[in-house]
Amino acid sequence: MPEKSNRLIGILKVLHRQYKIMTSNTYGLIGFWVVAFFFTVALFAPVIAPYPIWEMQFDAETGQLAMLQSPSLQFPLGTTHLGYDLFSQIVMATRTTVMIGLISGFISIMIGANIGLIAGYYGGIIDEFLMRCTDVLYGMPFLPFVIILISLFGRKIEFVILAIALIVWRTSARVIRAQTISIKQRQFVTAARARGCSNLRIIYRHILPNVLPLLLLYTSFNIAWSIVTEASASFLGFGDGDTISWGGMLYELWLSGKTRVAWWWFLPPAVCIVALVTSLVFISRAYEEYANPRLRETR
Repeated sequence: MPEKSNRLIGILKVLHRQYKIMTSNTYGLIGFWVVAFFFTVALFAPVIAPYPIWEMQFDAETGQLAMLQSPSLQFPLGTTHLGYDLFSQIVMATRTTVMIGLISGFISIMIGANIGLIAGYYGGIIDEFLMRCTDVLYGMPFLPFVIILISLFGRKIEFVILAIALIVWRTSARVIRAQTISIKQRQFVTAARARGCSNLRIIYRHILPNVLPLLLLYTSFNIAWSIVTEASASFLGFGDGDTISWGGMLYELWLSGKTRVAWWWFLPPAVCIVALVTSLVFISRAYEEYANPRLRETR
């Protein structure tokens, strides 16, 4: 029991430290609370959404199908050309988008971190092979590559996540590799090697904690890129048709031909994409200042 309590206290201390880093400047503070808001909406989406997202709604006063109604008390964000409630759709789309962004971002940072740590620590042939693989992916256009993978494997949400994760890790791998090369020359790594620590223990117990700020910095970037990529792919018609996302809402708007008419249909998903991605960039900026103290001196 004491060990579990100490472990829990250690986790809480780490989380509190990350909170302090994220909120260390005004932009980071704004980003944190905006992201927290979207995460809360995603978590409680089924409770918040007042109507089923694919159920036609009727005007309470006239009893007629609520087609392309502008925002009102009954429908806070208006309705689509088929009478679907846009507020319910935007809430449920938040859950889908946040889930895709989180899972894709974390998978990609795990791939990038491990490749960067292994390449930077071992060097030689291993480093050469892993970095050449990274260079090959750098030569591939980002969105077209994701679209091709989705076309090959299918438009299911798990394949969308996989396609995004397989390409987003490139930059984080190169940056973490460079940091690992620098850290492995330090005395505490030499001392750990002299004590007989295995290479894996040195990598994950001694080097990894020292690249954690960079890791979290690129985690935020990767989540942001994942959200933008999913929205772009969905807007082009390559999203999962069984779920709804912000990009999918914009795609449905384009298919309806009401882009110039239904401003209330276009604005909410567009604002949500911009707000969430911008907030993640703000958090990344806070981690960047923590990882590079010279940036704090220029403020």
